[in-house]
Amino acid sequence: QVKLVESGGGSVQSGGSLRLSCLFFGYGFNQYSKGWFRQAPGKEREGVAVMDRDGSLQYADSVKGRFTISQDNTKNTLYLQMNSLKPEDTGMYYCAARRGYTAFPLSAKEYGDWGQGTQVTVSS
Repeated sequence: QVKLVESGGGSVQSGGSLRLSCLFFGYGFNQYSKGWFRQAPGKEREGVAVMDRDGSLQYADSVKGRFTISQDNTKNTLYLQMNSLKPEDTGMYYCAARRGYTAFPLSAKEYGDWGQGTQVTVSS
C-alpha cells in the first residue's frame, strides 16, 4: 500500500490556472497506474485525467485541451496542470493509484489507493 499526498489546490477566478501535485510515498512508483479524480458536492467522484502504467493518457471530455497530467519519476510526484478553469471545475480533487494496469482507467472503482484531497474553487 502507498500513501498519496495532494497539494496545490486553492481559489481562482474563471480563466485562471492551478497546478496540483501528488506526492507518492512507497515503492514502485512506475509500476502504478495513477490519476486525478474530482468530486463536487452532491455528485459522484469522476475521473479527470489518468496515466496508465505504460504512460498512456486519458482525459475526461470536459477537460480535454485544458488539463494536462504528468509525472516526475525523480520526485515520485504526479501533477495536474489546470488551465482555463471554469466554475464547473470546482470540487475536491483526489489523487489515486493502482498497482498495475486498469481496465477502465477513468473509473474510480479501479483504484485502491487515494489521497486526502485538495479543494479547487473557481469563481465566475
